[in-house]
Amino acid sequence: MTEPFCEGGAFAQRFGQLPGAFASAIVRLGPDEIDGAIADFLGQIGEGLHADRVALVSTADRTPLKSWVRPGAGPAEFSRTRLLTMGNRTCALTADCSGAGIPPGWPSAAVGELQLLADLMAIAVRHAEQQRELASLRVETERAGRLSDDLDADDFEDIVGDSPPLRLALTRVLEVASTDASVVLLGETGTGKELFARAVHHHSGRRGQPFVRVNCAALPPTLIESELFGHERGAFTGAVSMRQGRFELAHRGTIFLDEIGDLAADIQAKLLRVLQEGEFERVGSSQTRKVDVRVVAATHHDLDAAVRDGRFRVDLFYRLNVFPIVLPPLRDRIEDIPRLAWFFINRRQRALNRRFTRIPSAVMTALQEHAWPGNVRELENVIERAMIHSTGDTLALDDGPGLKLWSTPHEGTTLRDIERRHIEHALRRCGWRINGSGNAAEVLGLHPNTLRFRMKKLGIRRPAAPAPLKGFKRLLA
Repeated sequence: MTEPFCEGGAFAQRFGQLPGAFASAIVRLGPDEIDGAIADFLGQIGEGLHADRVALVSTADRTPLKSWVRPGAGPAEFSRTRLLTMGNRTCALTADCSGAGIPPGWPSAAVGELQLLADLMAIAVRHAEQQRELASLRVETERAGRLSDDLDADDFEDIVGDSPPLRLALTRVLEVASTDASVVLLGETGTGKELFARAVHHHSGRRGQPFVRVNCAALPPTLIESELFGHERGAFTGAVSMRQGRFELAHRGTIFLDEIGDLAADIQAKLLRVLQEGEFERVGSSQTRKVDVRVVAATHHDLDAAVRDGRFRVDLFYRLNVFPIVLPPLRDRIEDIPRLAWFFINRRQRALNRRFTRIPSAVMTALQEHAWPGNVRELENVIERAMIHSTGDTLALDDGPGLKLWSTPHEGTTLRDIERRHIEHALRRCGWRINGSGNAAEVLGLHPNTLRFRMKKLGIRRPAAPAPLKGFKRLLA
């Protein structure tokens, strides 16, 4: 075989030095630097061979693993590509020697050294891949550990998340907490209204006083007045002793009236008097009592519609609606689902005698794509059910009866609402990217300009990130 690739065999001698130099170089390099080292050595081979391209390929399917291309080289001419024979080896070197007058083949004196170099490069590529896999696994493990550690903190009990909608709601909590203004929490069932009511109380000047909760929907109409304002002995059948009401128990503290939209009209009038005058009478008593209570109310009803229909007093509505806080549904804060999932695991695994270290990506994707009509409460039940169902340290969803984890439209929504929610979901998952790799337009199968038009038509805007919240250390960790 002729050797026109080197002058006087000098370059063939240099080939013999390449395997040792490469082995010495990669020992000190990380996985990302190894790629550069391989490209550099392929370039040295290409320059010595006067080749347009040199590549390290898999001998199984000729798939290029790494390659070097001479600047300004034209398209590859595969008819002129020379494969360095490797026998049963896993990788081979190829060179596209398309220059005029260059005969086929490789320098015979250097074939053995080049085969050894190709083997070393193949080992280095595999080593770099393994290092990346280990690094990715290490990051995932450390992240899971950080989530578990963060969730041990009890600064704000069970409020977990860092999504823009949640941060906005928490910002409003901090704004109103230091005042005595009435607060109404608006949101769907399962969004954590009691937790936000406790956060308002905890960050107020009343934090050392009682926090009293009343579920207005759970009390029968015949007992709710006695429950709220108390009664005297003998006031009605069964009243064998005097009893203080919830307002008296919450004196100088906070009372949380959950599902206030279900209150009867006569109770609404008496509640209005407490809010305006701070006065009430126990059932069966004519003595007026004074009370100093901050009221936080909550409902999943549309109070505006209830006022228009005459089911809720307009004066009570305006007295309560001094500072409304809208709690986002879970489908609008899907980026919080991983933290919530680890929080529920961390809180329940000891009681269930389980130990979980991993949530597979397929499981997390299923959780994030579900519509969650029951919101955080439904997610908690699904996680606990999965923990009971799982047998190892990896969480597995229970696909038994009653559980269907796929995204379903919320009842009562229009086609426009479904389209808007679907586009917002894709935008959030892609970090609101419309151009570039992994953008929302690509996920939705739309042209970026078409997506921008639909966003404008539906009134979709990227939410501004609120400023960091002082005091919400755990949430922002």
